Amino acid sequence: MNPQTIAIVKSTVPALQMHGEAITRHFYRLMLEGHPQLKAFFNEAHQAAGSQARALAGAVVAYGAHIDRLEALGDALPRIIQKHAALGVLPEHYPIVGSYLLRAIKDVLGAAAADEVIAAWGEAYGALADLLIAAEEKVYSTNAAQPGGWRGTREFRVARREDESDVITSFYLEPTDGGALLAFSPGQYITLVLDIDGQPVRRNYSLSDAPGKPWYRISVKKEEGGRASNWLHSTAIVGARLQVQAPCGDFVLQPAGEQTRPLVLVTGGVGITPAMSMLESMAHTGRPVHFVHAARHGGAHAFRARVDALAATHANVKPLYVYDTPRAADRPHAIGFVNRELLARLLPSDRDVDLYFLGPKPFMKAVYADGLALGVPKQQLRYEFFGPLETLES
Repeated sequence: MNPQTIAIVKSTVPALQMHGEAITRHFYRLMLEGHPQLKAFFNEAHQAAGSQARALAGAVVAYGAHIDRLEALGDALPRIIQKHAALGVLPEHYPIVGSYLLRAIKDVLGAAAADEVIAAWGEAYGALADLLIAAEEKVYSTNAAQPGGWRGTREFRVARREDESDVITSFYLEPTDGGALLAFSPGQYITLVLDIDGQPVRRNYSLSDAPGKPWYRISVKKEEGGRASNWLHSTAIVGARLQVQAPCGDFVLQPAGEQTRPLVLVTGGVGITPAMSMLESMAHTGRPVHFVHAARHGGAHAFRARVDALAATHANVKPLYVYDTPRAADRPHAIGFVNRELLARLLPSDRDVDLYFLGPKPFMKAVYADGLALGVPKQQLRYEFFGPLETLES
């Protein structure tokens, strides 16, 4: 982009900070009315809560502010690329998004969005679209070229179902073509492309078992009002066939020095699912693993028997369960919530650990703040959001 374009885009950042959410709410409304087929790529609950619009507004502002040094965006672009690839975003989607985004900017900012401003943002959006299209194509082509890989969707069948708690059920998915499975990294997820009452729906679900099995396992919580989760629990019986996108995601175990740095996995509720894949992969290695899980009570606690079995046979695995409303027969290690004092007791004095955490957003905000306060290096704090890309920094 030429210097004039960059200067114009950067000059609009204050206005976008002030009106960003109004622009992105208007954008989504216009685009989904004009192209209802794109609704499948968005979670209705995130739309209704406004988190989708807030996240996009933040991304637009960040891009505008750092348009001349995208490296300052850190992990944001790789995460967006992985999410887009997981959902199956294609090059033909970008002109649609761009046209409605520019229209929304002009509608909301009015006279402040002069022709030269719209032209500059059009050029800036085009540059970003080209970058994302190329990066996403690399993901698609790489996945397709690997043993067991594929592009687009692949048909799987539900080979087995297992209840893991009162509200979480595991689905074991095997390809109907009988072929090999693409390898994945612990922490990654797949996307199910569902047809619910004649409407396409796409949802991400973490892989909850170790790689190398003849199946992909997802473990789904039945959410109150959750369209996809309720459909899976009620309809995806053994033998049901599902369309699946290849594994994606960058919330994966990072190399530690000779795998000796302690791994601390802290999860709340259904956030346990990717941590189970990590635990299953690390238990036999001898690497110290602290497995902290928070649940309401024993009935809501998934995978307890499996984690206990791993701990019984691998001395490096140390589980700790925290229930906030335990039942009379429950036996948690602690009652209440995961807090700074609890984490401090687990962490070595040098705080040199890899701390991975996942759960409801308030839970993650608290763990993130506690990890920083206790001195865990920021780059060793790892987390994942499903849906809109958000931040845990207040």
